[in-house]
Amino acid sequence: MREIDRLTVERAGIPYATLMETAGARVVEAIINRFGGDVIKDEQWAVFCGKGNNGGDGAVIARLAWMKGALRVRVYLFGRLDEVSGEARANLEAIKRISIEESSEDIHGNRVLFREITSEDETAALFNDPAGVLIDALLGTGLKRPAEGLYARAIEAINYWGRFDFTKVISVDIPSGLASDQASPIGPYVRADLTVTFTAPKIANATCAGGDLVVAPIGTPGWLLSEVDSPFDLVDESEAREFLRASRRAPDAHKGSVGDVLLIAGSRGKTGAAALASEAILRAGAGLVTVATARSAQALLVSQARPEVMTEALDETESGAISHAAAEDALQLAEHRTVLALGPGLSSSEESTRRFVRHIVMQRTAPMIIDADGLNALAPWAENVRGSDELPLIITPHPGEMARLIGKKTADVTADRIGIAREFATTHHVITVLKGSRTLIAAPDGEVYVNPTGNAGMATAGSGDVLTGLIAGLLAQRPQAPLEAVVAAVYLHGLAGDLAAKKLGMRSLIASSITDHISEAILRVGGDRERGSAAEG
Repeated sequence: MREIDRLTVERAGIPYATLMETAGARVVEAIINRFGGDVIKDEQWAVFCGKGNNGGDGAVIARLAWMKGALRVRVYLFGRLDEVSGEARANLEAIKRISIEESSEDIHGNRVLFREITSEDETAALFNDPAGVLIDALLGTGLKRPAEGLYARAIEAINYWGRFDFTKVISVDIPSGLASDQASPIGPYVRADLTVTFTAPKIANATCAGGDLVVAPIGTPGWLLSEVDSPFDLVDESEAREFLRASRRAPDAHKGSVGDVLLIAGSRGKTGAAALASEAILRAGAGLVTVATARSAQALLVSQARPEVMTEALDETESGAISHAAAEDALQLAEHRTVLALGPGLSSSEESTRRFVRHIVMQRTAPMIIDADGLNALAPWAENVRGSDELPLIITPHPGEMARLIGKKTADVTADRIGIAREFATTHHVITVLKGSRTLIAAPDGEVYVNPTGNAGMATAGSGDVLTGLIAGLLAQRPQAPLEAVVAAVYLHGLAGDLAAKKLGMRSLIASSITDHISEAILRVGGDRERGSAAEG
C-alpha cells in the first residue's frame, strides 16, 4: 500500500494532500452510514492522533466533524506538533488554529479543543473524559513492534471507553497496535467497532478483530491496483454469488444430477455430528446423501437425522467405532458418488479406526473433505497423502487439529496461521481450511483467502460439522470447481452464523442454529434467482 500511495502521487498526479483529505472524508461517511446521521450532532468526538500520516487523517476527520456540527471535538496529539511533518502537520496545524479555549464557544455553540500529550501522566485525564465517538488515528500501517509508552497508554484509554455501549470506536486504516503485515496481534491493540481502511485491506485488517471493516476508495486508479500482485484475497459476497450462479439448477434437474454425497461419520455416542453434517449437505442443495456409520450407532442416527438422509451400517470395534474391517464395504459404497466426506463424530482413539481412515483416504475415487476425527486419525500427516487437480482433497482443521497434523504446538499455529496453512496446502496439494476467527482458505497454488463472515457465537460444538456438510453439499453440485466451492461454503457458513446471532444473540447460538439459517444466507447472496416459481417447475 505504501508503494501504491507513492505511485498514485507520481504516476496518477494526485497530490498526497488530496489523498489525505479524501481519506478523512471517507471515514466520516462510513461513520454516518454505520451509526446514522445523528452521530454527528448528538455526540461528542475525541480524536487520538499520532505523529504520522494516520494522525493527519485524524485531523481531517476532526475538522470535517466540526464543520458538520459536532457538539465538541477534542483532538489529542500524542507528541509535539513540531515533531510532525508534511501533510499531517498541515492538517494538525489547521486544527490548532480553529481550536478555542474550553471556557468559550463559537457562534454555533460548537467547540474544537486541541491538546498535545507528551507524558504518560497526561494520559490519566483521558480515562475521565468520555466521548460518544472515539477516533483511533494513532499508529497506522507502519508499526513493526508492540506499542509502548504513550501509545500503549492511549490504546488502553481507548479500550477502556470502548467497553461502554455509549462509545463508538472507529479505527483509521488499521486498529492501532496491529502490524499491518502480520496475521496475529503483536501486542496491545485498539478494539474497534469499525475500521475504515483505504484502497485495499491489509493482512491484519482481514485476520485480526477490528469490528466491521469498510474498504474505502480514496482516488487510486484501478489500473494501478491491477499492477500489484498479491497472494491474498479478502472474500466478499460476490465470490459466493458467482458460485451459486454457476451451479444454479437447470429446469430439468433431478436428485441424481445435483450431487450424491457419501458421509462417513459417527460412532456410538457421537451420532449428533453426523446428523448435523448430513442436514447441512442437503441444505446446501445436494440431491442425495448417505451416512455410513458404525453399526451400533445407526438406529440412533436414524432418529436424529432428517428423514431425507439415508444410512448404511459398517463393521465396528468393541467400543462402537468404525473398524478397519469395514474399509472395502465403505469403498464399495463410495463408488460413483460425487463427493466423499469423512470424520465428524468418527472417533480416532483406536488403531483399527485410524487404519480405516488411512485406507479410505488413500483409495478414494472422488473429491474428499476430511474433518474432525478424520484429521486426528491422519496425524501426523504422511508424506504420501496428497491431493491432486483430478482428485481434490480438502481438510478443515481448527488450530489444535492443525498442530497435531504437523507435529507442532497450537500456539505455533495461531502465531503464524497464514504461513502454516499456505505451507501445508502447497506441500501436500491440499485445500486447507484453517478455522477460527477470520477462517483461512489456503489453495495448493499458494493463494490465501480470508473469510470475513462469522462471529464468536459460532464457537460451539458442531459448528465445524455444519461447515463440513456445507462444503460437501456445494462441491457435489459443481465438483469441477473445488476451490470456488470451498470459498463459497466458508462465506455462507459464517453468514448463516451472523444471521443466527442477529436473531438469537451469540450466547445462545448453537450449531443447528447455523443450519437453520443456511437457506436465508443463500437467498441473501443469491437473491431472487435462488427462488423457485411454478414456471420453473
